[in-house]
Amino acid sequence: MKRRRLLGHGALVLLLGVTHAARGAGIVAVRVWPAPDYSRVTIESDVPLTTKQIFVADPPRLAVDIEGIDLDAALRELVGRVRPDDPNIERIRVGQNQPGVVRLVIDLKRPAVPQVFTLKPVAAYQNRLVLDLYPAEKEDPLQALISERLRDVDAGKAPVADPLDDLIARHTGPGSTTGPELRESPPPGRVLPLPGPDSTARPPSPELPHGTLAAAPEKAPPRPAKAPPAPPSRTDRLIIVALDPGHGGEDPGAIGPKGTREKDIVLRVAHKLRERINASSVNGNPMRAFLTRDADFFVPLQTRVQKARNVQADLFISIHADAFTTPAARGASVFALSQRGATSTAARWLADKENQADLIGGVNVQAKDQHVQRMLLDMSTTAQINDSLKLGSAVLGEIGGMARLHKPRVEQAGFAVLKAPDIPSVLVETAFISNPEEEARLRSDAYQDDLADAIMRGIRGYFAKNPPLARSRTV
Repeated sequence: MKRRRLLGHGALVLLLGVTHAARGAGIVAVRVWPAPDYSRVTIESDVPLTTKQIFVADPPRLAVDIEGIDLDAALRELVGRVRPDDPNIERIRVGQNQPGVVRLVIDLKRPAVPQVFTLKPVAAYQNRLVLDLYPAEKEDPLQALISERLRDVDAGKAPVADPLDDLIARHTGPGSTTGPELRESPPPGRVLPLPGPDSTARPPSPELPHGTLAAAPEKAPPRPAKAPPAPPSRTDRLIIVALDPGHGGEDPGAIGPKGTREKDIVLRVAHKLRERINASSVNGNPMRAFLTRDADFFVPLQTRVQKARNVQADLFISIHADAFTTPAARGASVFALSQRGATSTAARWLADKENQADLIGGVNVQAKDQHVQRMLLDMSTTAQINDSLKLGSAVLGEIGGMARLHKPRVEQAGFAVLKAPDIPSVLVETAFISNPEEEARLRSDAYQDDLADAIMRGIRGYFAKNPPLARSRTV
């Protein structure tokens, strides 16, 4: 009887396999993710897909033949998924090239470097075919920030003097008695402000004709009226803070009880914080925020670090929303990198979870620069970690003034995204999105504003005691 049962099950499995092969692969979903960095097309199916592709340079287009599949309604949806503002994709065409082969043609707006790869099932996703379209000529992000600053100067939109400048000047100016750990003069590359109209320095006297005696004035001449402030110098030192909204695109991050997605919340907070940073200055030098992603698209962990290094960022702040298996957990946290293991079991668990983002978001493991990027992530130094702890303490103290904290100190763990070897880096968990009350707060504009204000105060507090190092970038 057992043998008969086994034979019957085997026949059923074989029959189901034949039926599945006859009907071909089933398309589960199609998605298009536009972004300046690259545009991604994802085709999700219930079985792995086999493809052949060819790229035509003029006009630029990518043709992909998907084998073992027939054209269906889901694939036809790709045509309407292309947005007019997609910076890379002009349109998508699909058709039945031959029986069992669907041809997909992606017409591009500019020359591109395509990557086509597959991903195995993970998390909520089944098999995925991914087509990433990177622009052939990439914009220099640092030059873009400098150009943005110059446009603001020309348009008269440069940030006004920051009240923090006086505090920093007292800590770092000549004659400072606050301690040897603080600079007594600006580092090389720092541009000192010119004397203003209130300066005690007197202008040179006008020359008189030869042989003319100048009579001494009976009283001091009236003080000239204040001149309007000079526009910001084009040689001021640009201070850059890299903001890293976690997850994005294929990776939604944690999801709250009411469906709130982490990737959406942290992007909003990052946008609010960017506004505050761009309106601020440090010791007379303008600040600029650089976002590792400024829209809903996926960025690999190592790429986030490399982006911050490409713009020579002074600080790196990764923004997330925590989650746990039970809704009782609550409170905000700040993390720095650790080279000696996590400071708690919870910190280790969270780092492991965040480090799996690449599996969900989808990374081409055959990308040529993976080895180089991995080497960069192993170069973190003790000095970087110490500076990160100082930054984390400043930010945590400010967040603690407006929200409940999960832990009263900065914790440490092996977060891959914090491994820039030369940039103080912290990860901020804004709240537990898995907690219904905190999920509601995270959705609130008021709470997001309070978070952005608190992090901004933490950045200012850090710079008050740790002036930015000299960099080669000036505007």
